[in-house]
Amino acid sequence: MRRGGGIGVRRGWAAGVLGITLMAACSSPGTAPREGRLPAWAVQHLVKSDVNRFVEADQQRIFISLRRLAVKLYKRNPKEWRKSAPTLEAAVSRIFDDKHGWRFEELGYRRGVDAIQVALHPGYRGDRVMAYIVGMAGMVQLAFGDREEFYVLDDLDAQHLYNAARNVEIAAWKLASARDERGELLLLSNEIGDISNLSFEREFGRIIGLLELLSDVIEEKTERTVTRVVQSMATAVFLPVH
Repeated sequence: MRRGGGIGVRRGWAAGVLGITLMAACSSPGTAPREGRLPAWAVQHLVKSDVNRFVEADQQRIFISLRRLAVKLYKRNPKEWRKSAPTLEAAVSRIFDDKHGWRFEELGYRRGVDAIQVALHPGYRGDRVMAYIVGMAGMVQLAFGDREEFYVLDDLDAQHLYNAARNVEIAAWKLASARDERGELLLLSNEIGDISNLSFEREFGRIIGLLELLSDVIEEKTERTVTRVVQSMATAVFLPVH
C-alpha cells in the first residue's frame, strides 16, 4: 500500500508539473509581465528554480522602468499621448495593460527595433512615445524568449540579453539626438540647463544594468561565453536579440 501510494504521489506531482508547463506554453507571449511575487504556497514554485525567480524579478523591474519612461516621455511631449488616447494614463495603459503582443496596427505591426526606428523617423506622424516604448518593450521581451514566466525547462540566451542591453544604449542615444527637418528634437527627454533633468538617463541606466546582470548570471549558468562588442554610438547598429 505504501509503495503504491508513493507511486501515486509521484505521478500526481509529475502531472501537476506537466500541467503547469503546458499552461505556461499556452500563455500569451510578448505582453508586459505581471508585477509582484507568487504567494509562498503557489504550485508554480514546484517547477521554478532560484534563477527562474531571479529572472522574473529582474524582468518585472525592467518593465517598471519602461513604464516610468513612458510616463516621463508623455509628460515632456504631451502632444504625443493626445494622438492615441484621451488621457496620459489611458495612453500608458494601452501600452502596458492590453494583450497585444507588442504589435500595433498603426505601426504596421512592426515590433522591437523596427518599431523604435519608426518612432524616430522624421516622417512619422503617429504617437512617437507609444512607438518608441512599444519597440523597446518588444525588443526586451524577444531577448527574454517572449516569456512572462520562467520554469526549470526554460532556457535563456545570455548573448541576447547582452545584445538587448547594448540596444537600449543605442536607443537612448538615438532618442537624445534624433531631429526633424528643422533641426528640432523629435522627442524631448533629458534637459540640460540651469536646472538639469537627467531622470531619463537614470531609468535607461537601470534597464541596461539589469540586462547586463542577467546576461552575466545566465552566462555562468549555461557556460556559454558572451561575445562583447564596442560600437561608436553615432554609427552603432542594433544587435539581434532572438
